[in-house]
Amino acid sequence: QVQLVESGGGLVQPGGSLRLSCAASGSIVSVNGMGWYRQAPGKGRELVAHIISGGSAVYADSVKGRFTVSRDNPKNTVYLQMNSLKAEDAAVYFCNAAVSVQTAYGIKEYSYWGQGTQVTVSS
Repeated sequence: QVQLVESGGGLVQPGGSLRLSCAASGSIVSVNGMGWYRQAPGKGRELVAHIISGGSAVYADSVKGRFTVSRDNPKNTVYLQMNSLKAEDAAVYFCNAAVSVQTAYGIKEYSYWGQGTQVTVSS
């Protein structure tokens, strides 16, 4: 079984910063792509940023230049540094990881989600 545990959410004023962390643990062969998604009330879940094991990353247009995704491969951890936060960034942020695990049928890749962490941007 694989678990993703997120931390770092909270309340911040507009213009402030937060850093989210997400650590994958369990019976892991390898962690491949890792990413952050967010879901605001009444809206669908949207991609914020995604990073592959080699370090290449993509970002939603709305966060480019303000957010930075990074990862620590030996720790199976992904980070999201969020700067210049705006009210519209407020949402529940979810971590996602594509994880290869050993199964009875060989190594298979599955997608896992964290439990979500609330980010509130308000003065």
